[in-house]
Amino acid sequence: MSTVRLSHVSKSYGNNPVLHDIDLEIADGELVVLVGPSGCGKSTLLRMICGLEPITAGELRIDDRVVNDLPPAQRGIAMVFQSYALYPHMTVRGNMAFGLQIAGASRADREARILAAAKALHIDHLLDRRPRELSGGQRQRVAIGRAIVRQPKLFLFDEPLSNLDAALRVKTRIELARLHRELAATMVYVTHDQVEAMTLGDRIVVMHEGRIQQAGSPLELYEHPANRFVATFIGSPTINLVPATTQACSAAGIRVEVHAGCVVDAPIDGSALAPGQRVELGIRPEHLSVADGAGADVRECLRFGGEVTLIEQLGESHLVYVRCADGLELVARAPGHTRLRIGDRIGLEAGPKALHVFDAQGQACRRTAAG
Repeated sequence: MSTVRLSHVSKSYGNNPVLHDIDLEIADGELVVLVGPSGCGKSTLLRMICGLEPITAGELRIDDRVVNDLPPAQRGIAMVFQSYALYPHMTVRGNMAFGLQIAGASRADREARILAAAKALHIDHLLDRRPRELSGGQRQRVAIGRAIVRQPKLFLFDEPLSNLDAALRVKTRIELARLHRELAATMVYVTHDQVEAMTLGDRIVVMHEGRIQQAGSPLELYEHPANRFVATFIGSPTINLVPATTQACSAAGIRVEVHAGCVVDAPIDGSALAPGQRVELGIRPEHLSVADGAGADVRECLRFGGEVTLIEQLGESHLVYVRCADGLELVARAPGHTRLRIGDRIGLEAGPKALHVFDAQGQACRRTAAG
């Protein structure tokens, strides 16, 4: 397999920059997911790795070889597109064999590779069918199989599951994860779906407006987002954001006021903050619970009160939407057996260790050792 290194890579179309100073290393055998909203530059970056888009500035290395000016066919890469890109007049076997024929592989070698890939993808019974006779999921597996038989150094996937229905996306995602384990292949996968990113990637690269916002493991991004954008993009439903004002700040922690009478001490390094500064508190829905009225000290947890406006029933849990008196909208995850009803007045609370704090520029403040 291969390693990939992008050093200060940028891309412009005329006077319009779309990618800015991208630095990224992909290890041998790693599955890296590029994720972000539409227009963030993730597909452009993938096409630059493949060689379908020229690099404006910077350096791209595959296995320590600079490939900026190398044609796509000489990079040892296989790319799986969103649109499948199958030849309609060829059978599944013909589609999978075509690249091998061009490369000069023998008939016996072609057949052995095709059969091995087809069995791994559970499409060996479809080898004599044409694309029009296949479902969307089967076509996507054929496109993946066509890439596998080439035994490339690097696999690139450009939103390969976006044309599939929800159930088939989950099934195909599981198959992709299994294939990655079995092939030990280096893969770069582009999606706008953060659930896909969280479940597939060894490492996730979150992009926004042509820049890398944060790269790390799924759990690292979820528990320690680098900024407000990453915190809101990773996680479903999205994180609650609550405006607050700092009252006291030190390297050992901060004290914040959310509303009159609601003050909490949080284990957040406040050395870069000052009293009286506006910040935002991030609270994941699963860290908001219905208050039990135990009467703990006000600095031990944040408390909110409001009216239930919507309940989404998910079976094992419910999402409870609450509108507070000051117009603040919050969502909490409650057990599936909850007896709450729309219109109920309830209290919500969150412990200080569950809080994320973002400064005026949207950057996350670091937690202290106690946090």
